[in-house]
Amino acid sequence: MRAKLNKLGKMIRNFIIFIALIILTFKILFKDQDVNSIFVEVSKVNKIYILVSVLAMSIYVLCETSNVTRILNSLNEKSSFLKNIEYVLIGFFFSGITPAATGGQPMQIYFMHKENISVAKSSLALLMQLTSMQFATITLALIGVIFNYKYMNKALKIFFVIGILLNACALALLLLSIYSKALLNKIIDFIIKVMEKLRIKNVDKKEEKLRDEIKKYQDGCKYIKTHKSVMVKTVVTAFIQYISLYSITYWVYRSFGLNEKNIVQIIFTQAVLYGSVSGIPSPGAVGVTEGGFIEIFKTIIPENFIKSAVILNRGVNFYLLMVIGGIITIINTLKEKKEKKEIKQIEE
Repeated sequence: MRAKLNKLGKMIRNFIIFIALIILTFKILFKDQDVNSIFVEVSKVNKIYILVSVLAMSIYVLCETSNVTRILNSLNEKSSFLKNIEYVLIGFFFSGITPAATGGQPMQIYFMHKENISVAKSSLALLMQLTSMQFATITLALIGVIFNYKYMNKALKIFFVIGILLNACALALLLLSIYSKALLNKIIDFIIKVMEKLRIKNVDKKEEKLRDEIKKYQDGCKYIKTHKSVMVKTVVTAFIQYISLYSITYWVYRSFGLNEKNIVQIIFTQAVLYGSVSGIPSPGAVGVTEGGFIEIFKTIIPENFIKSAVILNRGVNFYLLMVIGGIITIINTLKEKKEKKEIKQIEE
């Protein structure tokens, strides 16, 4: 009971921090600005392009759902496509309100388990999806920075290096978890020694938890080696997923009647921004994303449109799914409570 209350308290705290960051971000963005004029510009955009951007975001969700469904089916776990959309949106919501997106996968696994999907198999499915996403993010960002380096200021360059390093470390750990048990164990031993020297509390428990998590990943090694085509399809789908996500910025750009830059230029500029901020350990990368957008796109989007573009871009590629994911999470939680109540009444 206490553990559940602690988890609930932590989730509420994260949500409050998330909301506070949003308020602070837009307070800074709109400082000394005529807010009404910004929203007037938003209301005047071409709605067709905004609908296309929403469609692009839908493709993003469907691609991730397709990957999860494909992997679960190959593992002989029966889960409908519609149900998997729910898991993806729940993951998006919890990733958004937790630092470094750490809460998404555990909550997806929890809700999958409630539908009798094996924890080991759901963990493997999400691991493969996460690995492919990291690979797509890093690749597209590195290609993008080649063409956009001269437009990046010092702060954005620093963020980019930090973001890519964090994403690369995460990808390396994921790949090591799958392919190199010996090397990974040496890394874990080194980490434990450092923790002991720093006199961190409960090192034994932390080590046990870490090795348990790594074992789950290593269980997927045999699967990936014998299902290479599934992994290739997953990676290809992840590239489509992120190209679709990055294209949202282009459709928002076009909605203001702008057409000097082509879709490829915009996509790779957005790839640089995402690569820079995705590793930042703040809920939803709120604040750094909006600030980074203004810095990197100020040479592309005119000053009188840039802040309206921030609202529309983040509204479609982040806040829209946060709202939908939050609603689905609430519905599933209420449904779970109702089912528990009915079971309790039957038992009594």
